[in-house]
Amino acid sequence: MYNLVFYTADRGDSPIDDFLDRLGKKSRAKVAAHLSLLAEQGPNLKRPYADIVRGKIRELRIHHGSNQYRILYFFQVLDQIVLVHAFSKKEPQLKKKDIELAERRMEEWMRRFPAGGKI
Repeated sequence: MYNLVFYTADRGDSPIDDFLDRLGKKSRAKVAAHLSLLAEQGPNLKRPYADIVRGKIRELRIHHGSNQYRILYFFQVLDQIVLVHAFSKKEPQLKKKDIELAERRMEEWMRRFPAGGKI
């Protein structure tokens, strides 16, 4: 079992929590089910549920009706998965700005918690 850690900015806000709060009840349940799969399987979770984006950044791929959601994450220490960015996907390809934001948050997190950690 892996521990899911929600990225939290220096000022204390969690963009992942904010994203989940904006979802409807059914969409939130679907996302929660996918997060449970990720926590259970970690790096063994493959397509269509998860994929490699770039470098250490991975994506959790959630399809719910006509909606597509993505949660970008990376693995830190042995059992930690840090969720750094979440959004509704509306185009075939991930946007460069979403990938770069996830990478910046990953770098910031690793500076703040080099050995892993939870806030």
